[in-house]
Amino acid sequence: MEQDTFNPLATEHIGKLLLQYAIPSIISLLIGSLYNIVDQIFVGNGVGYLGNCATSIIFPLTVIGLAIALLIGDGTAAHLSLCQGRNQTEDFHFCLGNGLVLCTILSIIYMIFFFMFTDSILTAFGATEVTLPYAREYGTVIFMGMPFYMISNLLSGVIRADGSPQISMLAMASGAIFNVIFDPIFIFVFQMGVQGAAIATILGQILSCVIAVLYLLKSKTFRLKLKSFRPKFGAVAQVLPLGISSFLTQAAIVLTSGVSNMLLVKYGVDSVYGSDIPIAVMGIVMKVFAIVISIAIGLAIGSQPIIGFNYSAGNYKRVRDTFKLTTILTVAVAVVATIIFEFFPHVLIRVFGNEGEAYVTFAVLCFRIYLCLILFTCFQKSAGVFLQAIGKPIQSIIVSISRDLLFQFPAMIIMSSLWGITGLLWAAPAADILAFVIALIFVIVEMKHMERVIKQRGISHE
Repeated sequence: MEQDTFNPLATEHIGKLLLQYAIPSIISLLIGSLYNIVDQIFVGNGVGYLGNCATSIIFPLTVIGLAIALLIGDGTAAHLSLCQGRNQTEDFHFCLGNGLVLCTILSIIYMIFFFMFTDSILTAFGATEVTLPYAREYGTVIFMGMPFYMISNLLSGVIRADGSPQISMLAMASGAIFNVIFDPIFIFVFQMGVQGAAIATILGQILSCVIAVLYLLKSKTFRLKLKSFRPKFGAVAQVLPLGISSFLTQAAIVLTSGVSNMLLVKYGVDSVYGSDIPIAVMGIVMKVFAIVISIAIGLAIGSQPIIGFNYSAGNYKRVRDTFKLTTILTVAVAVVATIIFEFFPHVLIRVFGNEGEAYVTFAVLCFRIYLCLILFTCFQKSAGVFLQAIGKPIQSIIVSISRDLLFQFPAMIIMSSLWGITGLLWAAPAADILAFVIALIFVIVEMKHMERVIKQRGISHE
């Protein structure tokens, strides 16, 4: 392993490295979350809760695009880290080139599919007769920018893995800042409503995409060439298994969001809240939830190059120490978030507008119940990235889909049928507990394996 001796991933202080990679990763992911939450804030104050219903309905549809992008992008980034650990990056450009072509084709197909079946898709994701015009107006513009959105998210992880997390952050930040500036201009000055919010969003995404693509001209460990884009099945086959867990994580969010919206409409009609208020509020809660999860996943993604490199190089003690530090920081973030959600939900909901007593009451209930065990969620997401980083795609997939797909999906259906809209909210913490147990078991198994190897080598662990 002499070639690793002078690589900072193998020798630099773990805390310093983690901050170096995690902070840009966190900011990049937070910026991604801000695209949705900024729209929610300005639309809520400029259009009202019906406008927020539209953004909530479109949100899971954009996550489908994100899922496809991360399938390719996170898999490619993880493969690059493993290649760096083996000092074998000469053929990596084929993986990225083929990934970009595949992502572009899929984004165009997805965009066309949405335009062909717009109203049917929106209705399936919870649009009612009242909210459908708003969702159609917002979604039509958002999907025009889908290729740029997907390509920028694909490249974000690759740029981080290439040793340039600051550039990844810059690309995402530039688009988000553009969105924050022009959202109020299009909504309030030009009186364009939800359409104006969507235009500001896609223009920001185009800017992010352009910056990310320009980075490829000066990448550090690989060089794209014309032949990089020639179809090569082996190149794609190397990265997709490593990105499946990221894909399934997002796909599970889509499924649970879509089913949640339908159940909110179904049981909301029979409640004091009606059918539209619950969808608007749940959209807000999910986006605030996404901010906390972005920090947790950002910490995990920041650790991914360190863990992937050292695992490939056989430096298992360094892998274990990195994951321990990441977990400690993740727990700290989750504890602070839980305190805010349980004791100060009114402060959060006022940011998105005040639509009356029923609206605020349901929002407070939603924050306090739905997010009460977010600590367990954060650990589960972090564990999924850890397993992905050490090249364990099957375990990573199981952990990634456990909360949303294996547990929350059936729990929502069963518990809402028994206790209505309140039962739907309690399905989330029930799923959090079960998913946490699954993630903990897999992590313990891997940690014990590495500990045995360390002892066999005669390395004393502290």
